[in-house]
Amino acid sequence: MKLISWNVNGLRAAVKSGFQEKVQTLDADVVCIQETRTGNGEIAVDLPGYLQYWNNAEKKGYSGTAVFSRKEPLSVSYGMGMPEHDREGRIITLEFPGFFLVNVYTPNAQRGLTRLGYRMKWDADFLGYLKKLEETKPVVFCGDLNVAHKEIDLKNPKANVRNAGFTPEERSSFDRFVENGFIDTFRVFNQEPGNYTWWSYRFNARAKGIGWRIDYFCISSSLKILLKDAFILDHITGSDHCPVGIVLEES
Repeated sequence: MKLISWNVNGLRAAVKSGFQEKVQTLDADVVCIQETRTGNGEIAVDLPGYLQYWNNAEKKGYSGTAVFSRKEPLSVSYGMGMPEHDREGRIITLEFPGFFLVNVYTPNAQRGLTRLGYRMKWDADFLGYLKKLEETKPVVFCGDLNVAHKEIDLKNPKANVRNAGFTPEERSSFDRFVENGFIDTFRVFNQEPGNYTWWSYRFNARAKGIGWRIDYFCISSSLKILLKDAFILDHITGSDHCPVGIVLEES
């Protein structure tokens, strides 16, 4: 089962730059996208063979997630059941026979760290949500987590210690997911630096290889035996992020 995640940084623009054709080329069973900034009924996405699930933010043109799946899930839910977190369309959960798949767009701490406090509350509550799901069956969660976990995960760690996405608070928060048994799948296969999923549009950063790895697939430790591959598709353009993915053997 091939799973893909991609922050498209605005689905309207992504569609204009070939999103539908790129998804078909990926040949994935499930494609999770973040930062749609639009919703079902506001834009038509033509993906034959894929069921579509959308979670829109209350605020127009902001946030939002969607999932395109060739396989019909057993159930679908939206948000984590907490109104304070669920107004921005950031979570879609699909239940499959062997696991829950959670597509998430984690809030950014923002310039000046104006939203860091909220971000810390979000992480704690999201971890609680995942552990509750895990009481029923294993969990796969993916998306733009808005954090570079280790120094290896960004080009210039020393210069970014107090910038959103690389604060000690956010990195420690990611540690808690790991401590609770979730595996960063990419690092199972690749321990090398220079693997990034997001690049600033400024200063020609992508061409210069100045990036961050902030998009992830994480899995319950019980699924590790089924994990066959994890990868970054940094050759695919159309957003300031690139797609990431995993392949799971179906149990």
